[in-house]
Order: sequence, then structure tokens, then C-alpha cells
Amino acid sequence: MMRLISGTFPSVKLRDYNPISKKSPNSIKSKTCKTQVPISSSSSSHENSEIPNPKLWSVYLILSTNEPIKTYVGITTDFARRLKQHNGEIKGGAKASSAGRPWVCACIITGFTCLRQASSFESKWKIFTRKLPRRRKKDKEEEMSQSEALLQHRRRALDKVHDSLECSHLETDWKIATR
Repeated sequence: MMRLISGTFPSVKLRDYNPISKKSPNSIKSKTCKTQVPISSSSSSHENSEIPNPKLWSVYLILSTNEPIKTYVGITTDFARRLKQHNGEIKGGAKASSAGRPWVCACIITGFTCLRQASSFESKWKIFTRKLPRRRKKDKEEEMSQSEALLQHRRRALDKVHDSLECSHLETDWKIATR
């Protein structure tokens, strides 16, 4: 049996982890509530649940190593597999990332318990990145590489996301140092 994710996207379905009898008129509603976890909840709430522990979601930032230097923000439950997809080693990956190969991990944020949290965070990060003005080079001493400038811009946007959301349970790991 499959269930609908939402009324907005009726064609998108997830596997049913907790089958409930078809006799119950509220079966879809009760299943939806059981599978959603608020951002501030801890994993201990799932210990006695019938639902298996879901995979934790991550939001990541990757950096291209070829000119022109680009960054890409995405979400996944398996970052190693996803990076291989972006680099063309295995099938899949976003079309937008095919031009910047090879890609390296710049930052990964872990601790999201559901797709909705990760998607919301990713979306806010992208929005703040677009809205923040880019810093102009003041003099030759402060001149930095294109990749450093892009990473610094993404980091400032990430700081804005952290300020706008409750993110104390998330762990941010920068793989490439920024100033």
C-alpha cells in the first residue's frame, strides 16, 4: 500500500512503513502524522515506535574544481553516493552539476530528521545566497581566489540561515576553510 505525500503533489508517493487497516477512515491522516518529526524533537522519540528509524538527511555544499568555479547546494541521505553521482561516476546527479566536474565537498550540515526540514534549510540557504550582496575587492592585499570568494559568500548566507531558524541540533562541518 502506498500513501500520498501531500495534496499538492498527489502523484508523489512514499513506501508505507506502518500499514493501518483500510477500515479506518482516518488512516492516511494518522500515518502522515506518525511519520513527520518536528525539527526540535530528539531521536529518542522513535525508540518505541513501530516506524523504523528514518535515515538522517544532510544538506551539502560542493565546489567545482574546473573553470568557471561554481558551487552547488543539495540534500541527500547518502553524501558519498551523491557526490559520485555529481562527478559522473555513477548514474544520477543533477543536470546543473554536470558542467563543473569534478566536484569536492566544501561543507556538510547533518542532523535533519526528515526531507521537509532539509528541503526548507536548503531553500533558505539558496535564497539568502541570492539576496546577499557580493563583496567587492578593496585592494590587492585582500584579493582572493574565485573559489574563496564563492565560499565566503555561501558562508555568510549560511550564517543568515542559522540566525533565522532553530539550528542548535545541526552539525556544520566545513571541509574547505574560509576566511
